[in-house]
Amino acid sequence: MVATTETSLVISNSDYQRLVQLIEDNDSPAAEALDIEIGRATLVADAQLPADVVAMDSEVTFEDLDSGEQKTIQLVFPAQANVDQLKISILSPVGSALIGLRIGSSIDWPVPQGKVRRLKVIAVKQVN
Repeated sequence: MVATTETSLVISNSDYQRLVQLIEDNDSPAAEALDIEIGRATLVADAQLPADVVAMDSEVTFEDLDSGEQKTIQLVFPAQANVDQLKISILSPVGSALIGLRIGSSIDWPVPQGKVRRLKVIAVKQVN
């Protein structure tokens, strides 16, 4: 299953290079899903990445459109992931669903047990 989104993804060149390396180093379904997602992204120079796009290390507020619940997380590489600090790995289902989306974009993302989460990006803050 592949996620569907209303808009295209945008990823900076440096994030793309680091994500490709991560995918090459991880033989897992999560890495495969991330590979599919970034493969459909538009790549831009780091300086040209719009401020409203979810990038690595961004703080992202998103809404689960089914439950109405909002959550703010920081999107990080697996080594920095810490659920207690709301630092979520790019290899998690939510992490790979959010990368490259803009404020206002939404995505339908398949999760275990055949369910689909519908997420909408509410706010993005670039941390680095």
